[in-house]
Amino acid sequence: MQSILANVVVSVSELKKSPSAVLNGAGGAPVAVLNHNRVMGYMVSAELFEAMMERLDDLDLGQLARARIEANEVPVRVSLDDLIAEAQADIEDGVESQR
Repeated sequence: MQSILANVVVSVSELKKSPSAVLNGAGGAPVAVLNHNRVMGYMVSAELFEAMMERLDDLDLGQLARARIEANEVPVRVSLDDLIAEAQADIEDGVESQR
């Protein structure tokens, strides 16, 4: 039996009628989309998707930090003022920071 990992469930045909109404009705919660009574996917609001991506990024950075600590890498001292100045220069140049 397939698990449904959402409290809100909608059929593909219902979703086709009004996707916005489905998302609004879910109140920000994920929506399981069913096709022939099987989950074919999940739909989330843009805000929830962005929060999920941010959380995944945080987890990746945490794993990277742990790996570097366990590898006894030598820390690099950095001035917060220098980092802020560099970020501001990048913003003025129209360059997004990349990790």
